[in-house]
Amino acid sequence: MEMAEIARRIAELKREKDAVVLAHYYVPAETQALADYVGDSFYLARLAKTLESRTIVLCGVSFMAESVKLLNPGRTVLMPEPAADCPMAHMVQKADVDRVRERYDDLAVVAYVNTTAEIKRWADVCVTSSNAIKVVSELPQHNILFIPDMNLGRYVAEQVPQKNVILNRGYCPTHNRIAPAEVEALEAEHPEAEVLAHPECPQDVLWEADYIGSTKQIIEHIAASDKKEFIVLTVVGVAAEIERLTQGQGKTIHFPATRPVCPNMAMVTAQKLLECLERGTGQMELPEDPDRANAPLERMLELAAR
Repeated sequence: MEMAEIARRIAELKREKDAVVLAHYYVPAETQALADYVGDSFYLARLAKTLESRTIVLCGVSFMAESVKLLNPGRTVLMPEPAADCPMAHMVQKADVDRVRERYDDLAVVAYVNTTAEIKRWADVCVTSSNAIKVVSELPQHNILFIPDMNLGRYVAEQVPQKNVILNRGYCPTHNRIAPAEVEALEAEHPEAEVLAHPECPQDVLWEADYIGSTKQIIEHIAASDKKEFIVLTVVGVAAEIERLTQGQGKTIHFPATRPVCPNMAMVTAQKLLECLERGTGQMELPEDPDRANAPLERMLELAAR
């Protein structure tokens, strides 16, 4: 089916089913173009609470749909590709969390929102890459167990040296594959380019960066910059929004030779979005003990708003 026909049919189905489509920056550009709202994890989590549509379609990976369902328990939440998962969302063990809790009395367990609902139940508060520094700095506890991403956790620890941040050994496979040698090759080829990196990248990659920020922060930084050339160290899906915001500005972006493509986000195609709306498939159910899983999300929204 042609994209124009897919777009027409999706618009029709959204009206029929009182549905709204949310998409993460990392899904394919064609899917982003069909969404009502496109954003990063924090934006989509916060936005989800304000929506009135009966059905929310989340174009992203499973932990995102779980979060939206936790924040909107009375609404139907659909995933166009239920198999789209995030490996990092599972990279922490309950025994490790319990061990650290036993060792420290003054402890907050901080879970990156990129976690399953089960893991959120082990945490005191959630964070995203855009609000992690603010939320951790607002916590009264001195000791912070940051799960599951060691790269983002290490970056947060550097920004809040007044806290004792304990790291877990999880990581995003796509960001972790970005190699310093490929970044250095790009810098040699484009010496005037500004280097922007997501804090999920390894530390030796972040050392190459002129600017470190969340997906949304990277996009907005490029859009507002007077520079014309950028090396972008995050998932290539951000190119669509960067190009939309900088149209006519003569700006160029470069990605590493080993393209940072999230295979799970890439599964969320326009055709699957259409089929999801047509059939009502990919429905997200409330997880076990939803109130406990939702509490860290609500705490995140509270602290980030201060």
